[in-house]
Amino acid sequence: MIEDLLREKLGSYRPQNAIEQEHALQEVMQHYVLAGLARAGLFKEALFHGGTCLRILFGMRRFSEDLDFMLKAPDPGFGWRPYLEAVGELCRQEGIHFELLDRSELEGSVRKAFLKTDSIGKVVLLDLPYSRDARRKIRIKLEIDTNPPEGSAFQTAFIGFPVTAAITVQSLESAFGTKSHALLCRRYIKGRDWHDLLWFISRQVAPDLLLLQNAIDQQGSWAGQHQVVTPEWYIESLRARIDAVDWAAARDDVIRFVPARDQEGVALWGQDLFRYHLDRLAQYL
Repeated sequence: MIEDLLREKLGSYRPQNAIEQEHALQEVMQHYVLAGLARAGLFKEALFHGGTCLRILFGMRRFSEDLDFMLKAPDPGFGWRPYLEAVGELCRQEGIHFELLDRSELEGSVRKAFLKTDSIGKVVLLDLPYSRDARRKIRIKLEIDTNPPEGSAFQTAFIGFPVTAAITVQSLESAFGTKSHALLCRRYIKGRDWHDLLWFISRQVAPDLLLLQNAIDQQGSWAGQHQVVTPEWYIESLRARIDAVDWAAARDDVIRFVPARDQEGVALWGQDLFRYHLDRLAQYL
Protein backbone atom coordinates (compact mmCIF):
# COMPACT_ATOMS: atom_id res chain seq x y z
CA MET A 1 0.00 0.00 0.00
CA ILE A 2 2.82 2.41 0.82
CA GLU A 3 4.20 1.82 -2.68
CA ASP A 4 0.93 2.88 -4.29
CA LEU A 5 0.63 5.95 -2.07
CA LEU A 6 4.17 7.07 -2.85
CA ARG A 7 3.83 6.44 -6.58
CA GLU A 8 0.67 8.52 -6.73
CA LYS A 9 2.24 11.38 -4.79
CA LEU A 10 5.46 11.37 -6.79
CA GLY A 11 3.52 11.17 -10.04
CA SER A 12 1.78 14.45 -9.19
CA TYR A 13 5.11 16.33 -9.41
CA ARG A 14 5.83 15.47 -13.07
CA PRO A 15 9.58 16.21 -12.77
CA GLN A 16 11.29 17.50 -15.91
CA ASN A 17 14.76 16.25 -15.01
CA ALA A 18 16.71 14.29 -12.40
CA ILE A 19 17.21 17.35 -10.18
CA GLU A 20 13.47 18.01 -9.99
CA GLN A 21 12.92 14.33 -9.29
CA GLU A 22 15.31 14.49 -6.32
CA HIS A 23 13.55 17.59 -5.00
CA ALA A 24 10.22 15.78 -5.30
CA LEU A 25 11.53 12.75 -3.39
CA GLN A 26 12.82 15.02 -0.64
CA GLU A 27 9.55 16.92 -0.43
CA VAL A 28 7.61 13.68 -0.04
CA MET A 29 9.84 12.88 2.93
CA GLN A 30 9.31 16.38 4.31
CA HIS A 31 5.59 15.65 4.39
CA TYR A 32 6.20 12.52 6.47
CA VAL A 33 8.35 14.50 8.90
CA LEU A 34 5.73 17.23 9.27
CA ALA A 35 3.02 14.65 9.92
CA GLY A 36 5.18 13.03 12.60
CA LEU A 37 5.92 16.37 14.26
CA ALA A 38 2.22 17.22 14.28
CA ARG A 39 1.40 13.87 15.88
CA ALA A 40 4.07 14.52 18.53
CA GLY A 41 2.52 17.88 19.46
CA LEU A 42 5.28 20.19 18.25
CA PHE A 43 2.80 22.74 16.90
CA LYS A 44 1.36 23.40 20.31
CA GLU A 45 4.57 25.27 21.05
CA ALA A 46 6.12 26.05 17.68
CA LEU A 47 5.46 27.57 14.23
CA PHE A 48 6.50 26.24 10.84
CA HIS A 49 8.03 28.95 8.64
CA GLY A 50 10.57 29.51 5.87
CA GLY A 51 10.81 28.44 2.24
CA THR A 52 9.56 24.88 2.67
CA CYS A 53 6.52 26.19 4.53
CA LEU A 54 5.78 28.67 1.75
CA ARG A 55 6.05 25.93 -0.86
CA ILE A 56 4.09 23.16 0.84
CA LEU A 57 1.35 25.23 2.44
CA PHE A 58 1.15 28.40 0.34
CA GLY A 59 2.06 27.10 -3.13
CA MET A 60 5.32 28.93 -3.79
CA ARG A 61 6.96 27.59 -6.95
CA ARG A 62 10.46 26.76 -5.76
CA PHE A 63 11.82 23.77 -3.94
CA SER A 64 13.39 24.11 -0.50
CA GLU A 65 15.77 21.90 1.47
CA ASP A 66 15.21 22.51 5.17
CA LEU A 67 12.33 22.50 7.64
CA ASP A 68 12.45 25.70 9.72
CA PHE A 69 10.52 26.33 12.92
CA MET A 70 10.38 28.87 15.73
CA LEU A 71 9.00 28.57 19.22
CA LYS A 72 5.94 30.62 20.16
CA ALA A 73 7.74 31.60 23.38
CA PRO A 74 11.45 31.37 24.22
CA ASP A 75 12.57 28.08 25.79
CA PRO A 76 16.31 27.51 26.25
CA GLY A 77 15.59 23.95 27.36
CA PHE A 78 14.03 22.81 24.09
CA GLY A 79 15.35 19.54 22.63
CA TRP A 80 14.46 17.65 19.44
CA ARG A 81 14.73 14.10 20.78
CA PRO A 82 11.08 13.29 21.67
CA TYR A 83 9.84 14.77 18.40
CA LEU A 84 12.39 12.87 16.32
CA GLU A 85 11.36 9.63 17.99
CA ALA A 86 7.71 10.28 17.03
CA VAL A 87 8.72 10.97 13.43
CA GLY A 88 10.75 7.78 13.35
CA GLU A 89 7.83 5.74 14.70
CA LEU A 90 5.36 7.09 12.13
CA CYS A 91 7.74 6.42 9.27
CA ARG A 92 8.65 2.91 10.44
CA GLN A 93 4.95 2.05 10.31
CA GLU A 94 5.08 2.97 6.62
CA GLY A 95 8.26 1.04 5.89
CA ILE A 96 10.48 4.15 5.85
CA HIS A 97 13.49 4.13 8.15
CA PHE A 98 15.25 7.33 9.19
CA GLU A 99 18.64 7.77 10.75
CA LEU A 100 18.27 10.48 13.39
CA LEU A 101 20.86 12.95 14.66
CA ASP A 102 19.85 15.42 17.37
CA ARG A 103 22.19 18.41 17.68
CA SER A 104 20.08 20.20 20.31
CA GLU A 105 22.84 20.01 22.90
CA LEU A 106 25.04 22.44 20.97
CA GLU A 107 25.23 26.04 22.14
CA GLY A 108 23.14 28.73 20.50
CA SER A 109 19.47 29.55 20.23
CA VAL A 110 18.97 27.68 16.92
CA ARG A 111 18.73 23.94 17.60
CA LYS A 112 19.40 21.58 14.70
CA ALA A 113 18.56 18.01 13.88
CA PHE A 114 19.23 15.86 10.83
CA LEU A 115 17.30 12.99 9.28
CA LYS A 116 18.41 10.78 6.43
CA THR A 117 16.98 7.73 4.70
CA ASP A 118 17.47 5.57 1.63
CA SER A 119 14.14 3.75 2.11
CA ILE A 120 12.08 5.73 -0.37
CA GLY A 121 14.44 5.15 -3.28
CA LYS A 122 14.29 1.40 -2.72
CA VAL A 123 10.49 1.43 -2.60
CA VAL A 124 9.82 3.35 -5.81
CA LEU A 125 13.07 2.99 -7.77
CA LEU A 126 11.60 1.06 -10.68
CA ASP A 127 8.90 3.67 -11.32
CA LEU A 128 11.13 6.76 -11.33
CA PRO A 129 11.33 8.50 -14.71
CA TYR A 130 15.04 9.32 -14.22
CA SER A 131 17.72 6.89 -13.08
CA ARG A 132 18.77 7.08 -9.45
CA ASP A 133 21.13 5.08 -7.26
CA ALA A 134 18.93 3.25 -4.72
CA ARG A 135 21.69 3.73 -2.12
CA ARG A 136 21.53 7.49 -2.37
CA LYS A 137 20.17 9.00 0.83
CA ILE A 138 17.68 11.80 1.24
CA ARG A 139 18.76 14.27 3.92
CA ILE A 140 16.49 16.69 5.77
CA LYS A 141 17.72 19.32 8.19
CA LEU A 142 15.43 20.67 10.91
CA GLU A 143 16.14 23.97 12.64
CA ILE A 144 14.17 25.66 15.39
CA ASP A 145 14.77 29.12 16.85
CA THR A 146 14.36 28.80 20.60
CA ASN A 147 14.63 32.57 21.14
CA PRO A 148 12.76 34.16 18.22
CA PRO A 149 12.00 37.88 17.93
CA GLU A 150 8.67 38.90 19.39
CA GLY A 151 5.63 39.51 17.26
CA SER A 152 5.04 36.62 14.84
CA ALA A 153 1.40 36.07 13.98
CA PHE A 154 0.33 32.53 13.16
CA GLN A 155 -2.52 30.48 11.77
CA THR A 156 -3.48 26.84 11.30
CA ALA A 157 -2.99 25.13 7.95
CA PHE A 158 -3.38 21.49 6.93
CA ILE A 159 -1.46 18.90 4.96
CA GLY A 160 -3.27 15.93 3.43
CA PHE A 161 -0.34 13.60 2.80
CA PRO A 162 0.60 11.08 4.13
CA VAL A 163 -2.23 11.75 6.58
CA THR A 164 -4.30 14.82 7.34
CA ALA A 165 -2.46 16.89 9.94
CA ALA A 166 -2.84 20.37 11.40
CA ILE A 167 0.27 22.55 11.14
CA THR A 168 0.72 25.90 12.90
CA VAL A 169 2.37 28.27 10.43
CA GLN A 170 3.63 31.83 10.44
CA SER A 171 1.23 34.25 8.73
CA LEU A 172 2.32 35.55 5.34
CA GLU A 173 2.81 39.07 6.71
CA SER A 174 5.04 37.77 9.47
CA ALA A 175 6.81 35.46 7.03
CA PHE A 176 7.61 38.48 4.84
CA GLY A 177 8.89 40.32 7.91
CA THR A 178 11.18 37.38 8.75
CA LYS A 179 12.33 37.11 5.13
CA SER A 180 13.02 40.85 5.09
CA HIS A 181 15.36 40.38 8.04
CA ALA A 182 17.29 37.80 6.01
CA LEU A 183 17.35 40.09 2.97
CA LEU A 184 18.77 42.98 4.99
CA CYS A 185 21.06 41.13 7.40
CA ARG A 186 22.29 37.89 5.84
CA ARG A 187 26.05 38.05 5.43
CA TYR A 188 26.20 36.03 2.22
CA ILE A 189 24.28 35.94 -1.07
CA LYS A 190 21.29 33.62 -1.04
CA GLY A 191 19.31 33.86 -4.25
CA ARG A 192 16.39 32.04 -2.67
CA ASP A 193 15.79 35.09 -0.44
CA TRP A 194 15.40 37.26 -3.52
CA HIS A 195 13.15 34.75 -5.25
CA ASP A 196 10.88 34.85 -2.21
CA LEU A 197 10.84 38.65 -2.23
CA LEU A 198 9.39 38.58 -5.74
CA TRP A 199 6.85 35.95 -4.65
CA PHE A 200 5.59 38.07 -1.74
CA ILE A 201 5.33 41.15 -3.96
CA SER A 202 3.43 39.18 -6.62
CA ARG A 203 0.82 38.40 -3.95
CA GLN A 204 0.85 41.99 -2.63
CA VAL A 205 1.76 40.81 0.87
CA ALA A 206 2.85 43.64 3.19
CA PRO A 207 5.69 42.72 5.55
CA ASP A 208 5.14 42.99 9.30
CA LEU A 209 7.50 45.88 9.98
CA LEU A 210 7.20 45.66 13.75
CA LEU A 211 8.36 42.05 13.64
CA LEU A 212 11.20 43.13 11.34
CA GLN A 213 12.11 45.87 13.80
CA ASN A 214 12.26 43.36 16.64
CA ALA A 215 14.35 40.99 14.53
CA ILE A 216 16.97 43.51 13.43
CA ASP A 217 17.30 44.81 16.99
CA GLN A 218 18.06 41.25 18.09
CA GLN A 219 20.47 40.19 15.35
CA GLY A 220 22.35 41.72 12.43
CA SER A 221 23.88 45.05 11.45
CA TRP A 222 21.39 47.06 13.53
CA ALA A 223 21.44 44.84 16.64
CA GLY A 224 20.93 46.83 19.82
CA GLN A 225 20.49 50.14 17.98
CA HIS A 226 16.69 50.28 18.42
CA GLN A 227 16.23 51.26 14.79
CA VAL A 228 12.64 52.33 14.06
CA VAL A 229 11.49 50.55 10.92
CA THR A 230 9.22 52.81 8.88
CA PRO A 231 8.04 51.99 5.34
CA GLU A 232 10.44 54.64 4.01
CA TRP A 233 13.42 53.23 5.92
CA TYR A 234 12.55 49.71 4.80
CA ILE A 235 12.28 50.58 1.10
CA GLU A 236 15.51 52.56 1.07
CA SER A 237 17.38 49.85 2.96
CA LEU A 238 16.19 47.22 0.50
CA ARG A 239 17.14 49.48 -2.39
CA ALA A 240 20.69 49.74 -1.03
CA ARG A 241 20.88 45.94 -0.74
CA ILE A 242 19.61 45.49 -4.30
CA ASP A 243 22.34 47.80 -5.58
CA ALA A 244 25.01 45.80 -3.71
CA VAL A 245 24.00 42.24 -4.69
CA ASP A 246 26.16 40.09 -6.97
CA TRP A 247 23.30 39.03 -9.21
CA ALA A 248 25.28 36.34 -11.00
CA ALA A 249 25.89 34.66 -7.63
CA ALA A 250 22.21 35.06 -6.71
CA ARG A 251 21.12 33.41 -9.96
CA ASP A 252 23.56 30.55 -9.45
CA ASP A 253 22.23 29.92 -5.94
CA VAL A 254 18.56 29.76 -6.85
CA ILE A 255 18.52 28.10 -10.25
CA ARG A 256 18.53 24.45 -9.10
CA PHE A 257 15.55 25.11 -6.82
CA VAL A 258 13.37 26.58 -9.57
CA PRO A 259 11.34 24.34 -11.91
CA ALA A 260 12.75 24.15 -15.44
CA ARG A 261 9.73 25.97 -16.88
CA ASP A 262 10.43 28.99 -14.61
CA GLN A 263 14.18 29.28 -15.11
CA GLU A 264 14.00 31.65 -18.06
CA GLY A 265 12.74 34.35 -15.70
CA VAL A 266 15.76 33.91 -13.42
CA ALA A 267 18.02 34.89 -16.32
CA LEU A 268 16.47 38.39 -16.13
CA TRP A 269 17.52 38.92 -12.52
CA GLY A 270 19.45 42.10 -11.93
CA GLN A 271 19.31 45.53 -10.41
CA ASP A 272 16.71 46.86 -12.88
CA LEU A 273 14.26 43.99 -12.32
CA PHE A 274 14.42 44.20 -8.54
CA ARG A 275 14.22 47.98 -8.45
CA TYR A 276 11.08 47.70 -10.59
CA HIS A 277 9.44 45.29 -8.16
CA LEU A 278 10.60 47.32 -5.17
CA ASP A 279 8.70 50.29 -6.60
CA ARG A 280 5.60 48.09 -6.80
CA LEU A 281 6.08 47.12 -3.15
CA ALA A 282 6.42 50.77 -2.14
CA GLN A 283 3.09 51.60 -3.79
CA TYR A 284 1.06 49.25 -1.57
CA LEU A 285 3.19 49.21 1.58
